[in-house]
Amino acid sequence: MAFPIRRRLGRTERMVTTLGLGGQASLQWTGEGIDAIAIIEKAHRLGINYMDSSNVYGPSQQNFGQAFRRLGLSPAAANYDPRARAELFMATKTHVRTARCPEGKRFRTNWSDGMTDGSGVATCVDDLRRSLRLMFGDGQGYPEGAYVDSIQFHNLNTLDEVDMLFEGFDDPSPERPWMGALAAMLDLREGTNRTGCNPKKEKLVRHIGMSGHWNSPALMYAIQRDYHRVIDTLLVTVNASDGKHLAHRHNAIAAAAAADMGIVGMKVFADAAYYHKAPVFSNAVEHVYYQVGSPALPSRELIHHALSMAGVCTLITGIGHVDDDPSQCQLSANLEAAQLAAPLSEAQMAAVEARVTAAGKERANVYFQRPAIGLTPPRHVGVEADSSPALGRAAVRVSWDCAYAGAAAIDHYAVLRDNQEIARVPHRPQIGMARFHYDDVFKGNAPTGAHTYIVRAVDKAGHTADSPSVSAAP
Repeated sequence: MAFPIRRRLGRTERMVTTLGLGGQASLQWTGEGIDAIAIIEKAHRLGINYMDSSNVYGPSQQNFGQAFRRLGLSPAAANYDPRARAELFMATKTHVRTARCPEGKRFRTNWSDGMTDGSGVATCVDDLRRSLRLMFGDGQGYPEGAYVDSIQFHNLNTLDEVDMLFEGFDDPSPERPWMGALAAMLDLREGTNRTGCNPKKEKLVRHIGMSGHWNSPALMYAIQRDYHRVIDTLLVTVNASDGKHLAHRHNAIAAAAAADMGIVGMKVFADAAYYHKAPVFSNAVEHVYYQVGSPALPSRELIHHALSMAGVCTLITGIGHVDDDPSQCQLSANLEAAQLAAPLSEAQMAAVEARVTAAGKERANVYFQRPAIGLTPPRHVGVEADSSPALGRAAVRVSWDCAYAGAAAIDHYAVLRDNQEIARVPHRPQIGMARFHYDDVFKGNAPTGAHTYIVRAVDKAGHTADSPSVSAAP
């Protein structure tokens, strides 16, 4: 195989292979006769330079640590090669949304990693340091020069979780009792101590990312709140069942691409629910899949489909086993499939989706992706009189936040006055807090009385969704 194709990972400006190594499957649940270290070593030998783990993946980070010491990728190793380490993009994750909180308190999520600081409360900083100890240190400490390329806030599900991440970001006083994870990670990226969480002013992380399986609107909200563009990457579900749920493709992925974030696809095979297991999260050795696709759903086609979604830079897949025979080796076969020179056409992507449906797997994402709700109306529609008598004009400004797309991308918004369409505003991903708007201008003598306004979302398949009507007089 020629040197693997690489794509730019958004504004990180890093070039990463179109296939990355995920930290689950046999790296987390290692079956009898499987060598987890050999999987990591083979991925490195094949030229894969994007790898991913998490603080909730059991022994996964320890396995990376053993492999990295053998490969000369750890500053703790006598054979350490800084240039080889700089070539690797190693990402890990934290489920903790806070860097500091009042004693005895914790911002609850659906996950717990069992980590605690001195007060008995887990923090995101603990998680980052733990990752460094396990992957680049000796498990007890980490050497000078150790860093991760990305720390990702994993599995963001709700707007409240996003708000907690941003707590204290604009005013990161060390006296603040609640401190969100984002401000602290920025300190650890920049080598500053504005939050009081980085007293040694260490630089332990190169980039900050986020991820989510369930709720595209929560991920979009995080992008909108991140007006400083601190969050560089998005790890998100990318597979052929996406359109059967609240689609990431036309919502969070489109917004992340517009913000020039590096987009990493996961769950390409629906966490093996496309194959041998029920649609539940993997949590045991028997959930690990060891074959290369299946006759009904070849892994090659699923990888092509995922890499054809606009904005996607790389995919991470879990590996059950490696083999000297490339046709039987999941890692080799997936990497070869990821050498996609040109994206599939919409028709070709639809054919892959139809194949998933024919195999009875179109609902394979049901346990990790929010159910479909179809095209929604534009949100938070408001009207405001904006008159300028000196200029002989009167106007009503109609403003709104984006609709959420269904299975088709949104095309435009139609503005209706008194049930008559008066304007069309093209849709674009809403990546900041600025709202869409249209100024309904009345020239000459201002009309009397109020008018009703509706904003209609229209997608590329012709579906429509109308907002509730609002009234205003110019």
